Amino acid sequence: MKFTPTVLLVISLLGLGACAHSSKLQAKTAEVKMQSGYAPVNGLKLYYEVYEPTEELKNPIPLLLLHGGGSTIESNWAKFIPLVAKHRKIIAMEEQGHGHTVAIDRPFTFDNSAHDAAALLDYLKIDKADIMGFSNGGTIALRVAHFAPHKVNKLVIASAQYRRDGMFKGFWDGMNKASMANMPKELLAADRKINPDPKHQEQLFLQDSRRMQGFKDIPEKEIKSITAPTLVLLGDQDAITVEHALRMSRTVQHGRLAVLPGTHGNYIGEVAATTSESSKMPEATAIIVSEFLDLR
Repeated sequence: MKFTPTVLLVISLLGLGACAHSSKLQAKTAEVKMQSGYAPVNGLKLYYEVYEPTEELKNPIPLLLLHGGGSTIESNWAKFIPLVAKHRKIIAMEEQGHGHTVAIDRPFTFDNSAHDAAALLDYLKIDKADIMGFSNGGTIALRVAHFAPHKVNKLVIASAQYRRDGMFKGFWDGMNKASMANMPKELLAADRKINPDPKHQEQLFLQDSRRMQGFKDIPEKEIKSITAPTLVLLGDQDAITVEHALRMSRTVQHGRLAVLPGTHGNYIGEVAATTSESSKMPEATAIIVSEFLDLR
C-alpha cells in the first residue's frame, strides 16, 4: 500500500478524525438517555458521556469506549454508539488533552490514560465493565487489562498494536516526519468546534505524535497475562498488519480474531476513515461486537 503524506499523518496519529456537534450523536440515539459530566480523576477533569437505553437492559455489564489518537467521542463513535446503545449501557470518555478534557502538566502516556479509564469506572461506581478501544484506545484498553484486570469483563481491541513491528511497512518513517503542515484543514476545523484556541490544535498534534514516536513494545508476558476474553478486530487494509492482529489474538489467554473488509476505522464509522454514508460496515461490526460481548 502507498499513502500520501496526508493519509500517513492521519494514520500516524491513529484515529485522528473530524468531529461534529454532539447533537448529531444525540439525534441518532433517541431510544437512549444521555448524560455527560466531568470526573475528577488523577488531577484531570475527565469528560465522559453515559448512554442508557429506555428499554430493559439485555446485558447488565456496561461497555466503556476508548477513542483513538487525536479524536473525540463524536468523531470516533457517532455511528457506532446508536447501534449498540439500544440494549446496554455505554460509557465513553475523552482522554487527556482531547475534546472536552483539558490537558494538564503530566506525561501523556498510554499507561496514564489506562489509569484514568480505570479511575473513571471507580468514580461511576462500576465494579466491572467490558472495554472496547479503537487504535490508540485499543492499546490503552490492553493496559487497563494489565493494571486493573479486576475491572475488565471482556475486551474488544480494534486496530491497535502492542509491538512496533505490528504496523505496516514505512509507518514509523511517516510518523517521524509528521508535521502540522500535513494536517488536513477538516481536522483542524473539527477540533476548533470544541476548542477555539488555535494553540490547542498544536498541543493536540504534539502530544499525540510524540506519544506514538516514543512507543515501546509492551512486554509479551504482559499480553499473555490478560485473562479477559478478547476480540481482536481490524480491517484487511489497516494500519495494523493482519499478522500482528493474529499474533495478539493468540497471545492473550482467550482471544478471538475478526478481519473485516476495510481500512483503519471505517468498519466502526470513524469519521476520517468513512468512505460512504451508505456503508453497512458499522452495523456489521456492531453485530459482531454485540454477539461477542453477550456470549456467556
